[in-house]
Amino acid sequence: MSDSAPVSPRAEPTAADAVGSIPRSRRDAAASTQDAVEPRRRLHLTAPGVWGAVVFSCLSFTPSLLPRTGVIQGVVWGISAALGYGVGVLLAAIWRAFANRGPRPATARTWRITLVAGAVLLVVSFGLGQYWQHRIRDLTRVTEYNVLLVALSPVIALGVFALLVALGRGLRALYRGLARLLRRWIGPRAAAAVGWIAVAGLVYVVVTGVLLDGLVSAANEAFSTRDTTTAEGVAQPTTDLRSGGPGSLVPWDTLGWQGRTFTGTGPTAADITALMQTPAQEPIRAYAGLATSEDAETRARLAVDDLQHAGGFQRANLLVVTTTGSGWVNGSSANTFEYLTAGNSAIVAMQYSYLPSWLSYLVDQTKAREAGRALFDAVYERWSALPAADRPRLFVGGESLGSFGGEAAFSGEFDLRNRTSGAVFAGPPNFNTLFTEFRDHRDAGSLERLPVYKDGRTVRFTDDATTGIPPAGVAWDGPRAAYLMHASDPIVWWSPRLILREPDWAAEPPGKDVLAGVVWLPLVTFWQVTADLTFAGGVPDGHGHAYKAEYADAWNAVLRPAGVTPEELAQVRARAAAVP
Repeated sequence: MSDSAPVSPRAEPTAADAVGSIPRSRRDAAASTQDAVEPRRRLHLTAPGVWGAVVFSCLSFTPSLLPRTGVIQGVVWGISAALGYGVGVLLAAIWRAFANRGPRPATARTWRITLVAGAVLLVVSFGLGQYWQHRIRDLTRVTEYNVLLVALSPVIALGVFALLVALGRGLRALYRGLARLLRRWIGPRAAAAVGWIAVAGLVYVVVTGVLLDGLVSAANEAFSTRDTTTAEGVAQPTTDLRSGGPGSLVPWDTLGWQGRTFTGTGPTAADITALMQTPAQEPIRAYAGLATSEDAETRARLAVDDLQHAGGFQRANLLVVTTTGSGWVNGSSANTFEYLTAGNSAIVAMQYSYLPSWLSYLVDQTKAREAGRALFDAVYERWSALPAADRPRLFVGGESLGSFGGEAAFSGEFDLRNRTSGAVFAGPPNFNTLFTEFRDHRDAGSLERLPVYKDGRTVRFTDDATTGIPPAGVAWDGPRAAYLMHASDPIVWWSPRLILREPDWAAEPPGKDVLAGVVWLPLVTFWQVTADLTFAGGVPDGHGHAYKAEYADAWNAVLRPAGVTPEELAQVRARAAAVP
């Protein structure tokens, strides 16, 4: 037996022990030194990040719902590349965490492979993207193609990418500076967590508050000035059957740009008689603009007062329209309603915002809901007080955000059926309450892009009303509600859920004007459909968010007018398509 006790080998100090043995002041100094040298690396890109940017850039050329201009493609490309760069950096960090090692600089050989392979992939993807865009233009009958802007799209993409990466690194620098400051009073982990929370909160406040409010205020100011003017070719009515005309309760100068266009245009009794080959009445149009009253309820009451003053409740057909943000009423829908009713009609609408449709779509949803309810309730109060035998048939309508406001007055299918004689809604946004209910609870086997709800007993959907409103062969008794929704309309399909969730429509057989190659991709599809919004109304009628000629067939199905021949309906369709 040995007299000496066994001696355990001395453990080597670990990196954690070394760090733990350093006083906090020295750790902070080391962190400060690392932060100090960080600016020298800000212009550097990492190989994993670049690969992520290349992959996402290639995916950005995949087709979406509508054709893109060179500018839009450049923006989508730049955003996608920045997202890909971030994803690449994140995945590399996760890999290093599992491998328990720090970052390693890429070798010259790695960079050569990355640049050559990335360039080849981008060129091939760019070429495929142009081929897909050509096919989409054919499907949507878009003839415009600017070669110069397409050639400039890589420059635009590079600028957007650089801006977003610089913004991300600026936020990272802000976080690190704040965390370094906080480490004077709290531990490093707590400082890091509080720093990230503070920076995230600051970004949220700036984006949703300062920037958005500033944009909305500036746009509101600009468009409120335009609202005091009148469109070229629009003249003040000379009849008391139109708001703004002689004897009207609503002055002409309070109607706004869109209100004056609505009451100062449209078919006359002579126009309707000539087209429909039947004696017609002079249609009634009532409207209240933002300048009429600041309060939505009062504005609605004034519009209904003018409607009643003109004799609107004595007409056989009464249409309540919820406008888009700026107060726009689609003339194709309004004119069609008047042609098919031989002028024995009245239409009432009101403005709730100065903002154009796309901006109202983002920020004026509450105003649209309030306006839709206020106007319908004001009409319904007067209408329901009449003897049942003397009431006109009551219809509702709206397009885009107007359909959202139009739905707001009703709790569901039976409420819509019980309180109206029918409805026509076009291009319903994805967030519409009733549209969402009907779509999500559609009959088994029906498509999301063309749902069938309760066998189509009241509500039906079509992507082309000129070819019929399915389901074919099923009785459509009682009040009828028709939704017009093109498969290529991004307003209908846009949703933040596209970021991480595949919608049913993306996995379904495509509509007649959507390319079969459209697939859902996380993050990328959301930005593609978001970009499609900018061009939604700039495509020919019958595609995207352009609804004109189809109103003839939709209103013909909902109104069920007697004696309208196919030839007359074709003429009404042509007139609807010709509305500016």
